[in-house]
Amino acid sequence: MGPPPTTTRRRPRRWAGRDYRGAGGHYGWAGGDYDGAAVGREVLSDLAVLERLVEPAGKDVVDIGCGGGALVRALTAAGARVVGVEISDEQLAAALGGDGGSGARYVVGRAQRLPLEDASVDAAVFMRTLHHVPPAELGDALHEARRVLRPGGVLYVAEPLAEGEFFELTSLVEDEREVRAAAQRALEGASLAGLERAITLEYEVRLCLAGVDALRTRVVSVDPARAARFDALRGEIAQAFARFGEAGERAGERCFRQPMRADVLRLAPG
Repeated sequence: MGPPPTTTRRRPRRWAGRDYRGAGGHYGWAGGDYDGAAVGREVLSDLAVLERLVEPAGKDVVDIGCGGGALVRALTAAGARVVGVEISDEQLAAALGGDGGSGARYVVGRAQRLPLEDASVDAAVFMRTLHHVPPAELGDALHEARRVLRPGGVLYVAEPLAEGEFFELTSLVEDEREVRAAAQRALEGASLAGLERAITLEYEVRLCLAGVDALRTRVVSVDPARAARFDALRGEIAQAFARFGEAGERAGERCFRQPMRADVLRLAPG
């Protein structure tokens, strides 16, 4: 594989999950569009991909939609200075309760109106959260991410793709096909927010769940309103849980592969 073609027009780099670096030390674009599904996606962790593409150590990072704070804690442990953002005190409670004095900071706010100063972070992260922004407000969220980025900073977006057995399983509770597609359209139009795609990577995450209760916890943690529907369909969900994926190491455990797409966006020139 040769180095990326020299051109004055930036083009999205498509990385096939291999540690290929171009002449400038960046992950290289091999020419033409990369179809991750066609060549086989590498199985990686979300954190491993983020660390490889963003190199957060020593940087100021905002985790937009930080949930229980696992990513905040992991990035802090890796040497980043992290702010976790969630939409309410209630949503932040789990992150605060599990933090254990990491030194991270947590604030209440929304992606569409981040409670941060202009040009205050080196990396803004949407880890599986961009599609939770209302579709009509996705442009506002991207504008806000651009606003808080310093020159040379990056926006990192990792989104689950609407395919595979785990998607089929969770779609029994809520079909996110439309909102995930809306998030991808927003990224395709990121130039309207003054951003441009620099790197795109498709990969898979291996997700193992101890049983149906563990699945319920994961699904409901995103939106507590899902609890009633999950409970009403528990029998059907249990059958699908046993049918999809593969057996894990522990009794009753099932493991699934979840296709993901990660994008690194930079400030557009001009």
